[in-house]
Amino acid sequence: MTDLNVLALVKGAERFVFVYDDASREETIAAIRDQAADPTVSLNWFDAAVLTERARKQAELHQPAEDHHPSRM
Repeated sequence: MTDLNVLALVKGAERFVFVYDDASREETIAAIRDQAADPTVSLNWFDAAVLTERARKQAELHQPAEDHHPSRM
């Protein structure tokens, strides 16, 4: 079973929801940036920065504990 990640942003009446697995994280970040660059979409660069930071934080949370902390001797 593949774990799924969810990023959501509510802007007034609009909802931006991105559902992705770990393997497609970078593709999802690219899609968020593409939407921020599109003048017909209300998602702006600040929104994109917040969402991509959340995606990266989710990636850190999914790493095994030994990847988070250097080993101590």
